[in-house]
Amino acid sequence: MAVKHTKRTEDYSKWYNEIVQRADLAEHSDVRGCMVIKPYGFAIWEKMKEILDQKFKDTGRSNAYFPLFIPKSYLSKEADHVEGFAKECAVVTHYRLKNSDDGSGVVVDPNAKLEEELIVRPTSETIIWNSYRNWIQSYRDLPILINQWANVVRWEMRTRLFLRTAEFLWQEGHTAHATAQEAKDETSQMLEVYADFAEKYMAMPVVKGRKTESERFAGAEDTLCIESLMQDGKALQAGTSHFLGQNFAKAFDVKFADKQGGLDHVWATSWGVSTRLMGALIMCHSDDEGLVLPPRLAPIQVVAIPIYRSKDELRSISDKMNLLKDAFSSKGISFKFDDDDNRRPGWKFSEYETKGVPVRLAMGPRDLENGKIEVVRRDTKEKDLVDFEGIAGYVASLLDEIQKNLFDKALDFKTKSTVEVDDFKAFKKAINKGGFVSAHWDGTSETENRIKEYTQATIRCIPLEQKKESGSCILTGKPSQGRVLFAKAY
Repeated sequence: MAVKHTKRTEDYSKWYNEIVQRADLAEHSDVRGCMVIKPYGFAIWEKMKEILDQKFKDTGRSNAYFPLFIPKSYLSKEADHVEGFAKECAVVTHYRLKNSDDGSGVVVDPNAKLEEELIVRPTSETIIWNSYRNWIQSYRDLPILINQWANVVRWEMRTRLFLRTAEFLWQEGHTAHATAQEAKDETSQMLEVYADFAEKYMAMPVVKGRKTESERFAGAEDTLCIESLMQDGKALQAGTSHFLGQNFAKAFDVKFADKQGGLDHVWATSWGVSTRLMGALIMCHSDDEGLVLPPRLAPIQVVAIPIYRSKDELRSISDKMNLLKDAFSSKGISFKFDDDDNRRPGWKFSEYETKGVPVRLAMGPRDLENGKIEVVRRDTKEKDLVDFEGIAGYVASLLDEIQKNLFDKALDFKTKSTVEVDDFKAFKKAINKGGFVSAHWDGTSETENRIKEYTQATIRCIPLEQKKESGSCILTGKPSQGRVLFAKAY
């Protein structure tokens, strides 16, 4: 009997968890709040990492690595920063274990207490700016443009794989500049890098915007973000870029001699994306049958499956299929020929559909005789019989078409799920339906918090690309200088 899988319309959260499990992407660890990213899931993350890493390097950034452990006193130096992260920090207090006196196992050695507790990295601004203090003396030492790929810990007890875990993987960029304008330009440039990656590789349309004061990164003067919309109508913050001003430079006394011979504090930015992008990828495109991957991020872009009754038929089909390896390789297409005789073709069809492989090829004895091959695209499930000669070019074009179709479909959903409202009654009705709601706000944190309390909706961003428009706040009726984007969010 076929296993019944949860549909998106029945229980979106359960559907998401089943997709992660069925596609063999990740699983919960015995360490509460942490996850194991399985090989197929990690292969997708590696594709993301590889593309982003090259984008960073193309814009002049270099990779480095800084310690996992941060002295507690460092975190205390920037008041807003410590307040923002204090409740999420894991703390190391001792450096040694010993066998218990009763032989029941190991215990913390009370004589091995650290002189100063160490914080397990929730983010690296403090440890990095302590290093920058030694690296920067003059304007000649600037800018510093560094990125690191790392794991971080933000203590979470209510978790969801990829979206919210106590430990997760990410990249964090940290740059130092001689002027405020240079740092602001950096903040904007990296937001564009993230938006370009999301739309061109993840096929996920985003809104570029600015966070409100209450939603800014702890210790930042300005936070830019990209926001995306998932199929259940909830928003997901997919990346952030922060203008830190001189806050961390002042906290760690990082000064430089400028061209005029004076001393000034350095200007800073930080920016990052995480394995949360994996959750976004799953929720943006997948369907009730399983994962749907945009070709540019698929570890396997094309899989070929032989259909045969005898070893002779398998040998003949394999000889033909093996000709495809070089043809696909020459076009930069990742290809797998699955001739494992321990699994039936029907099982393989289902498996690769579940894993979201963009294109599936199949060939049986009659196809071989007729010089044909069956092509099935994952996004629409359409089938076609194509001449074997020229199949590589056909598939290359098809992959581009699938990539575009996934983006266009997601963009159409975002467009249809974004509405403008001008009063609170209409606002509540729209928010309950899901999607982005564009509305006027009076600019105060008090009103922002009251709207969140009443509706569970938050201001996702103040869109960067919108016309200036005066109006009245939907809740207070006070003057507003423009619309902001509300949504319920992950």
